[in-house]
Amino acid sequence: AACIMLVEVVCVIYFTLIAFFPLNLLLGQMTDLIYTEKELVQSLKEYIKAEESKLDAVKSWADKLDVVTRASTLDPEGYLAHPVNAYKLMKRLNTEWSELESLVLQDPSDGFISNMTVHRQYFPDQEDEKGAAKALMRLQDTYKLDSESFARGKLPGMHHNAILTVDDCYDMGKTAYNEADYYHAVLWMQQALRQMDAEEEHVVSKADVLDYLSYSVYQMGDLPRAIELTRRLVAIDSSHQRAGGNLRYFEKLLSKQLNELNQEGQEPATEEPIQLGTYKRPNDYLPEREIYEALCRGEGVKMTTERRSRLYCRYHDGNRNPRLLLQPMKEEDEWDSPHIVRYLNALSDQEIEKIKELAKPRLARATVRDPITGVLTTANYRVSKSAWLEGEEDPVIERVNQRIEDITGLTTQTAELLQIANYGVGGQYEPHFDFSRKEEPDAFKTLGTGNRVATFLNYMSDVEAGGATVFPDFGAAIYPKKGTAVFWYNLFRSGEGDYRTRHAACPVLVGSKWVSNKWIHERGQEFRRPCGLTEVD
Repeated sequence: AACIMLVEVVCVIYFTLIAFFPLNLLLGQMTDLIYTEKELVQSLKEYIKAEESKLDAVKSWADKLDVVTRASTLDPEGYLAHPVNAYKLMKRLNTEWSELESLVLQDPSDGFISNMTVHRQYFPDQEDEKGAAKALMRLQDTYKLDSESFARGKLPGMHHNAILTVDDCYDMGKTAYNEADYYHAVLWMQQALRQMDAEEEHVVSKADVLDYLSYSVYQMGDLPRAIELTRRLVAIDSSHQRAGGNLRYFEKLLSKQLNELNQEGQEPATEEPIQLGTYKRPNDYLPEREIYEALCRGEGVKMTTERRSRLYCRYHDGNRNPRLLLQPMKEEDEWDSPHIVRYLNALSDQEIEKIKELAKPRLARATVRDPITGVLTTANYRVSKSAWLEGEEDPVIERVNQRIEDITGLTTQTAELLQIANYGVGGQYEPHFDFSRKEEPDAFKTLGTGNRVATFLNYMSDVEAGGATVFPDFGAAIYPKKGTAVFWYNLFRSGEGDYRTRHAACPVLVGSKWVSNKWIHERGQEFRRPCGLTEVD
């Protein structure tokens, strides 16, 4: 249509000139028009070339995304169980689809744009993409996985292939860099450089990667390597805005350090490639970080032969509860002191699906109770989505609440609502207490039901890798098993908190973890679990 319009315009110009100019003037004027027409044709060719280039780019996008969506829709949950796939989905919808939209907008397509507008409200935003990147880094730290493993999709139990490109690794490193997390910036920029040196396709320039990597290495205190990387950057781009200044500064700083140590000559940069363990991860706010993460990896579990000999399994009828007499629960000891038990067949598959069906529309970022104000708020150390379900909403919820009461012998009338939590890619809850401590007396004041005396935790899914419930204080790790539940007391009979019950939900490495929590409170338990006579009983 554009070509036809252009020809019509040229024809109109031509016949207009014929009508108004004498023949002797026509030849001179027409000579100019010949060149004008040539420019128009050249412009038209450039327009067509631009359109074809854009169309080729869009076709390339469509072909690539067609392959991706064919694989993802065959088994959506299995596909998203791979944390790299989850991250790349966030990245595609937040960044790459926007780039495609900008490309199409160069010659607006009403159908595409209106469709994008309708669906954009459901797209992840920049914070979501950043959160997904941080989740990969969290998994990397907890399970001691190097960037190469993630980039190549080499994760335990995975059935879907997923790789990170040079540009993906660069974006991961840049996310860390922008958060002043130079430790992870180094790991991911180094991986981008490694794949770039292997001649993998990329859009980002090697100069950009070296720029971020060299400065991040400097921030990690490795001046010789920072100098070596900056020299590589200068060799590639001698006019780089910062490289020359950074190099002079790094060399001056190293020289000063060597003088202070009475050493002569520059210390050579190590030839060893940067990898996991090259630099020490900076300490953070969590004192038991190393113990917690080791337990998540299955290391340091203090299950000795002697302790195992004290663990038993039995049938549990809830002290001859009528509802459990004919079909008692199968109870297994998970730990002796503090006593933690697991109940088998605590939830049926049908009940689990119904609970998930009720919870999914309400899932929102999980909150924690502020120890000072008692108000629920989000926190970086708890990454999951949760919903709260009342017994009156559905017979299944009422039945689950009743079963918990029958099993534990504790009333659930003063318990909190059933909380449903879903831990996806990198989902976790770092070490915490379920009960309120003396320094936070108002944590549950608004509930008016006292402290959390016990925790009943239902596992509603199996998890391919990660997702254990660990207790750093005494070295226990309890693994999710669909349909089972674990139970422990948070308070001694005296009402004092049992600080040994500080526990954590390890990051989910592969899969999706669903749980439901029932926190049982003190009020109403006076005759069901009488107080002890000693301070700690």
